[in-house]
Amino acid sequence: MRRPFGPRAARGFSLLEVLVAFVILALVGTALFRLFSGALVNASAADDYTHAVLVAESVLAEAAAAKPLAESTNTGSADEGRIAWTTQVTQYTPPGASADADRVAETLQTRLYRITAEVRFAAPSGGTRIFTLATTRVGLKETQ
Repeated sequence: MRRPFGPRAARGFSLLEVLVAFVILALVGTALFRLFSGALVNASAADDYTHAVLVAESVLAEAAAAKPLAESTNTGSADEGRIAWTTQVTQYTPPGASADADRVAETLQTRLYRITAEVRFAAPSGGTRIFTLATTRVGLKETQ
């Protein structure tokens, strides 16, 4: 049997074609790995932020549930020290309240309190992120 020679006899890929295919595959693979890596970093940051929000909600609810409600400041940490929090309870006067409203408020046995929870946690890029939640509650006036 004779082997045919010429252009019709050449079958398969040349070395250059194989090298070009590997370079294209490497570029596409690198782009995909970077994309997935960025997605994992974003998912981790979202998880950290969600955990910080849960801590803030928890300490805010705890401070708001204190009986009797009084001016105070508390600090602490959560998640093995990765999240630091501060709660602050202060007397609250609504913005734009008139002098008449202040006089009426003095006759009442209740008072408005502003409760703030500030949470600090590490940002993925370094540095610190700060998240603050606040609410207003009615409590009895402090007796002096």
